[in-house]
Amino acid sequence: MSPRRLPIAPQAAPSQVHLPLARETRARDAVRPSYAVWELTLACDLACRHCGSRAGRARPDELSPAEALELVDSLAALGVRECTVIGGEAYLREDWLEIVRALVGHGIRTTMTTGGQGITAALARAMKAAGLDSVSVSIDGLEPTHDYLRAVAGSHAKALAALDHLRAVGIPISVNTQICAPTVRELEPLLELLAPRELFAWQVQLTVAMGRAADEPALLLQPYQMIEVMPMIHRIWAAGRTRGIRLWPGANIGYFGPYEHELRADSPDGHRSGCGAGRHSIGIEANGDIKGCPSLPTSVYVGGNVRQHSLLDIWERSEALRFGRDRTPAELWGHCATCYYKDTCMAGCTWTGHTLLGKRGNNPYCHHRALELLAAGRRERIELEQAAPGEPFDFGRYRLIEEDWPADSLERARTISETHEGWLS
Repeated sequence: MSPRRLPIAPQAAPSQVHLPLARETRARDAVRPSYAVWELTLACDLACRHCGSRAGRARPDELSPAEALELVDSLAALGVRECTVIGGEAYLREDWLEIVRALVGHGIRTTMTTGGQGITAALARAMKAAGLDSVSVSIDGLEPTHDYLRAVAGSHAKALAALDHLRAVGIPISVNTQICAPTVRELEPLLELLAPRELFAWQVQLTVAMGRAADEPALLLQPYQMIEVMPMIHRIWAAGRTRGIRLWPGANIGYFGPYEHELRADSPDGHRSGCGAGRHSIGIEANGDIKGCPSLPTSVYVGGNVRQHSLLDIWERSEALRFGRDRTPAELWGHCATCYYKDTCMAGCTWTGHTLLGKRGNNPYCHHRALELLAAGRRERIELEQAAPGEPFDFGRYRLIEEDWPADSLERARTISETHEGWLS
């Protein structure tokens, strides 16, 4: 793991306030989001190598305190039942606890995702008083790897301290972890470190080729590594159950492999049911730009701004938010177009597929797909083809290559797929 200088955080472009909306609302647009993720500010006190938003500097036109409170009213009117506040780093916005109190006052369950660097005992008490329901702290691996990825020495120790401060005041705590090349073999040891802190959940997701992560191909897992990653996730899931920790696979983990029915047992259908952007979820950028999912790239998926249109109108009449309601299997391409599960899965996570390949509808990070290819002695890998421009929420272009498994690892891969244990190399 080579060191690097801290990146210069880019200045985000002004909000997209002049986007048109459709003239009419259709019956299918009457669906309402139950879950919102709100980027309160793009300012951040870390400089993570895998940061999709390239966070660091506040946006030049972030919502004023009054505008933010108006947006809280709009979220409540839209029917949102849960809101996660994020950044950048949410606590770097001066009025963030006032926003939390307003959300809680509307009966919206309010949670937070944080790097934890500035969470002191005093701030934890203030967060408890504001009514935060739970807090998830980002921890990517063991100390050297975490500090390397977060680009700040001591960030791992501060993240653990944040968990302890939050737990001390009675805020339920969880952890979220990026699975990437440097962290993938540290997750099982990380469970041993986290278990004594009495987490109620642990969310894991794959690092996606957006923002700073797009600049570093060596961080990204190869699609064929789902053969070894999914058995490892299942082992952690099983071990976590014995310790009262629910392993929560993120939206870009899995897809109809042999562990799906256990990993997704808490979901309504017992499996992933396609991208929820613009159907069940809504994302808010700090300047009032609205997306169907907070992770989606800004340039393609912002559907409007609350300074120009009401939140309801953007939700119902923006083409960028309607895409999830309008999708059919005809949009799918590559292996996803011929998959047995295509009508339900719809290529899985839009964020993962679009930022990797330049358009949605094909997602190689799929356990079922990796197993099907392995049965034929084939695998997929990625290579960087076009660099990202260096803007918040941007992406480059990766080439997807299908090839024969190397003879020296084919049998090992088949053994892993059959025994659900071990590593390729």
